[in-house]
Amino acid sequence: MLITGKTSYIGRSFKTYVEANYPSELQVDSISVRGNAWREYDFSGYDAVLHVAGKAHADVSNVSEAVKREYYAINKDLAVAVAEKYKSERSGFSQFIYLSSIIVYGQKVKRITAETPTAPENFYGDSKVQAELALRPLSSQAFQVLLIRPPMIYGPDSKGNFPILVKLAKKSAVFPKVANQRSMLFVDNLNEFIKQLIIKQQTTNIYFPQNLEYVNTTELVREIRRFQNKNIILLPGFSGFIHLLMRKSNKLGVYASKAFGSLVYEKQLSTMDKIKINDYQVLDFERSIRGSI
Repeated sequence: MLITGKTSYIGRSFKTYVEANYPSELQVDSISVRGNAWREYDFSGYDAVLHVAGKAHADVSNVSEAVKREYYAINKDLAVAVAEKYKSERSGFSQFIYLSSIIVYGQKVKRITAETPTAPENFYGDSKVQAELALRPLSSQAFQVLLIRPPMIYGPDSKGNFPILVKLAKKSAVFPKVANQRSMLFVDNLNEFIKQLIIKQQTTNIYFPQNLEYVNTTELVREIRRFQNKNIILLPGFSGFIHLLMRKSNKLGVYASKAFGSLVYEKQLSTMDKIKINDYQVLDFERSIRGSI
């Protein structure tokens, strides 16, 4: 199989995971898709292409139109170009696996079911939606298009919101007590999930991998403090203030929503015909957090 997005966090993690755990089952190559050199690369010999090149983690509150266009160029146009090249060169059963995101649902929904429509709230989320819409028509009996919409991904040296929360937890001995729930996904659980998609030859569909357990932000911070051998004081009574922050459309409101809002996939979404949710849980929540900080 081939990874397009050689330097991406997921691309590097998946290659390392497979080489350490399944060296005889999967041969993994990876290439960069920056510039145009990749267009000369021969895709014909690969049973699967995992496209993880993308642009994310933006401060969406203050960006230029040029930056917005870059998101669409990378997240949509590049993905479609790679998929079209792969399809044109490959004969026989093949899988194009695209890493989308839970961001396609926006932040207003709390519980995502099979009937929940996409509702992106910014150009980043919309670039992922537009990529999905452009990729789906490429699917055929031989060419499978698999769209993965993971929740927040975390692991050693991960990027995005998780390391920000870890940094805050390490420094703050006081934290608000909030009753929220979030779907999250440990990076090696995702790696195992992708490996099973390939080995079990899963077909065109949208996939929703997640950890077995939902995560409460307050409990997450308490666990991080505990692993650091530090105490924490949890303060009740801040829910009203936090919900006021979450209603704001500025950067503070976005961070408050991501940290304290609820956003979960129904567990049924994460079990498919050949892959059950328990099948890809490499580490449980406690051990995965301990290994990520």
